[in-house]
Amino acid sequence: MQVEERLNELGLELPSPVSPVATYVRYVRTGNLLFISGTGPSAGAPRGKVDTEVSVEEAYQVAREVGLSILATAKDALGDLNRIKRVVKVLGMVNSSPEFDRQPQVINGCSDLFVEVLGDAGRHTRSAVGFAALPGRIAVEIECTLEVE
Repeated sequence: MQVEERLNELGLELPSPVSPVATYVRYVRTGNLLFISGTGPSAGAPRGKVDTEVSVEEAYQVAREVGLSILATAKDALGDLNRIKRVVKVLGMVNSSPEFDRQPQVINGCSDLFVEVLGDAGRHTRSAVGFAALPGRIAVEIECTLEVE
C-alpha cells in the first residue's frame, strides 16, 4: 500500500513542514540515510513537564503529532514517502522531572504512528530519555534517522 493512501485510510493529514528556529537544517541526506533534526510539536500543543503539567496521555498525543511532522519533513526531503525503506532510529526527548520514569510510554506515540503508517518498515531502534528542560517548554522533541531509496 502507498504511504499517502495509508495516511488517508487512518484519517491522518501531514502538517506543513516546519522551518528551523536556529542555525541548523531540518534534514541531511547522506547516501541512503536521511537524518531529521529534532522536531517539536505545533504551537498549540500542551507545554511543560510531563506528569506534572502535561499528562502522559497528552504527551503521547504530542509525540504522535511530532511523528506526523517528521513524516512531513521526510516528504519534503524525498518528494515521496514511498521512498522510505525503514525507520532506523528514533531519539525521543521528554521534558520531565528526575522522578518521572515513563518516557517510553510517551515516545510510543511516535513509534506507534510509524508502525501504523509504514508497517514493519516503521519498526525501529529507539531511545526515550528524560530532559530537565526542552526549548520553549515543549513536552516532547524527537529526532529520527530513516533508510531511504
